[in-house]
Amino acid sequence: MALSSISRRKYLAALLFLDLILQTCNGFYLPGSYMNTYSNGGEIYAKVNSLTSIETELPFSYYSLPYCEPQGGVKKSAENLGELLMGDQIDNSPYRFRMNVNESIYLCTTPPLSENQVKLLKQRTHDLYQVNMILDNLPVMRFTNQNGVKIQWTGFPVGYTPPGSNDDYIINHLKFKVFIHEYEGAGVEIIGTGEEGLGVISEADKKKASGYEIVGFEVVPCSVKYNPEKMTKLHIYDNITTVSCPQELENSQIIREQERVSFTYEVEFLKSNVRWPSRWDAYLKMEGARVHWFSILNSLMVIFFLAGIVFVIFLRTVRRDLARYEELDKEAQAQMNEELSGWKLVVGDVFREPNHSKLLCVMVADGVQITGMAVVTIIFAALGFMSPASRGMLLTGMILLYLFLGIAAGYVGVRMWRTIKGSSEGWRSIAWSTACFFPGIVFVILTVLNFILWGSKSTGAIPISLYFVLLSLWFCISVPLTLLGGLLGTRAEPIEYPVRTNQIPREIPPHKYPSWLLVLGAGTLPFGTLFIELFFILSSIWLGRFYYVFGFLLVVFTLLVIVCAEVSVVLTYMHLCVEDWMWWWKAFYASGSVAFFVFLYSVNYLIFDLRSLSGPVSAMLYLGYSLIMAIAIMLSTGTIGFLTSFYFVHYLFSSVKID
Repeated sequence: MALSSISRRKYLAALLFLDLILQTCNGFYLPGSYMNTYSNGGEIYAKVNSLTSIETELPFSYYSLPYCEPQGGVKKSAENLGELLMGDQIDNSPYRFRMNVNESIYLCTTPPLSENQVKLLKQRTHDLYQVNMILDNLPVMRFTNQNGVKIQWTGFPVGYTPPGSNDDYIINHLKFKVFIHEYEGAGVEIIGTGEEGLGVISEADKKKASGYEIVGFEVVPCSVKYNPEKMTKLHIYDNITTVSCPQELENSQIIREQERVSFTYEVEFLKSNVRWPSRWDAYLKMEGARVHWFSILNSLMVIFFLAGIVFVIFLRTVRRDLARYEELDKEAQAQMNEELSGWKLVVGDVFREPNHSKLLCVMVADGVQITGMAVVTIIFAALGFMSPASRGMLLTGMILLYLFLGIAAGYVGVRMWRTIKGSSEGWRSIAWSTACFFPGIVFVILTVLNFILWGSKSTGAIPISLYFVLLSLWFCISVPLTLLGGLLGTRAEPIEYPVRTNQIPREIPPHKYPSWLLVLGAGTLPFGTLFIELFFILSSIWLGRFYYVFGFLLVVFTLLVIVCAEVSVVLTYMHLCVEDWMWWWKAFYASGSVAFFVFLYSVNYLIFDLRSLSGPVSAMLYLGYSLIMAIAIMLSTGTIGFLTSFYFVHYLFSSVKID
C-alpha cells in the first residue's frame, strides 16, 4: 500500500510537471535556428561569406579584395563540417545596424589602389562574382528587372561593366532595407537577445513585452564617386548625407590605379507582417513552379503505368510457368526438362559463385550504406529538420549518417560473402575493403580537385587540418563500425540456397543480342523517374539556388527504388529464360546503369545550361563532383536491383520441386 501510494504521488507529480511545461511552451519553430529579438537601438552586425560566381564556381575570401575591415580585426565565425567542405568562409564585417534607426554611414576610404588590386577587382567583376552578406542568419537579397520580369538574387555584384564600355566600376555604396516584425511575448520584457541569443529578462510581472525580429534583408547596390580628400576627414560610422544612386557614369567609382575608393551604406527599417517562422519563404520560392509540378506528376504517372504493366505481365508469366511445372508428375518433369529450354534448366548453376565475388560483396555493402544515408537524410529534410537557415547542416548530417551506417555495410557485405563462399574465412578483408572502397574513391577525386583549388587560392580548397579531421572520422569511426558490422555478419546465419550447384558449369547458349546492350538500356527507365528532379538539384548546386522541395524528392526516390527493383528483376528473369545463369553482375548493373545516364546528363547540363561556366579549372571541378555523384548513384541503385533480384531468384527456385 505504501509503495502504491508513493508511485501514485510520483505519477501525479509527473503529470503536473508535464502540464506546467505544456502551458509554458506555446510552440516552437522546427526548421532552422533560434529566434533573435532586438530592442530599439540595439546593435546588429552583418557577416560576410565567401565571394561566389556561377562563372567559375571557385569561392574566394571576402577580404581578398580591398574592402573595409572591422575595427577589432577580421574574425572567422564558427563553421560546421558541411560549411567548410562547401567552401563557406563566414567572417565578421564592419557593417553595423541599429534597430529602428534609419541612417547613412561612412565606413572607410582605401589607400590608392595598386596594380594587383585593380587587376583582381577587374577579374572578379568580369567573372560576375557576388558578395554574400548575412544579417541575423538571413542572406541579403536584391531584385533586378530583365525584360519586364522581376528576378530575385542572393548577394550583390563586386562591380559591373556598362554595355559598350571598356571601364569597370566598383560597388561601394549599399542601400539596405531591413524588414522587421514586432514581437510580443508574455510575462517577460525582452531587453535584447543579440547575435548569440543571450538576453536580459526583467519585470516578469508585466502582462506583455515587445521586441523586434528581422524577417527580411534586401539591398540596392550602387557605385558612387566621392571626393577622397573630403571623405578621409570622416571617421568610421560618421553620418553622411543620403546618396541617390547615380545614373551617369562620370559620377560612378571607376576601378583604376591610384584611385581611392570610399565605402558607405545606408539602412532603412521597414515594418512587415511576415512572421519569423515564415521569413525564409521569400528565398525558397521556386521559379517555374507550374512546370515543376506538371513535370513531376507526368513523370510519376508514366512510370507507375509502365511499372504496373511490367509487373502484371511478369507475375502472369512466372505463375503460368510454375503452375505448369507443378502440375506434372516426376517423369513428366524430367521429360519436360529434357525437351524445354528456359530458367528451369539452369537450376544447377543459378547459385554458382560469380566472377569477382569479393568486389560484388564490397560494392553491395557500400550501396547499402549510401542508400541508408540517402533515405534518412531525405526523410529528415522533408520533415524540415535540415533548413537552409542552418548552413552546412545537410552535408554534415549526410557525412555523420554515412559514418554510423558502416555497421550495416559491414554486416551485409560479410553475410553475403558467407552465403557465396559457405564460410567466414576472409571476412576481415571484406570489412576493410567495404570501409575503404567508396570513401577511397571519393578521397582520391577530392585530393586531385583540392590541388586544383589550392593552385587557384580558392576558399573552396579543403584545409590540411580538415583533411586530418576527415581521416580521423574515417579511420576512428567508420572503419571500426564496419568491422563490428562484419563481426556481427559472421555470427548471423548464412542464406541457404534452395538448390544444389552442379560441379560442372552448364554451357551458356549464344545470345541473339549482347547482354551489355540490354543492361545499358535497362537504365533508361529509372533515369526517366530521376532526370527532372536532377535538373533542379544541379541548378541548386551550380547556379546558387535554394533547393527545398524534399517532399518531391522523397516521392521520386521512393519511385526510383521501386523501378530499379522491377527493372532488375525483369532483366534477371529474361537472362534466366535464355539459360544464362551468370545473372549476378547483370542484376547489379541493370539498375546501376542509370548512373551512366546521370553522368551523361551532367555533361549535357554543363554544355547547354552552364554556358556561363568558364575555364578548364571550373569544368574539371564540375566533372569531378559529377563523377562522385554518379558513382554513389551506381552503388545505391545497383544494390537495390541486385538484392531484389537475389531474393527473387531464391524465391523462384525454392518454389520448384527438386529431387
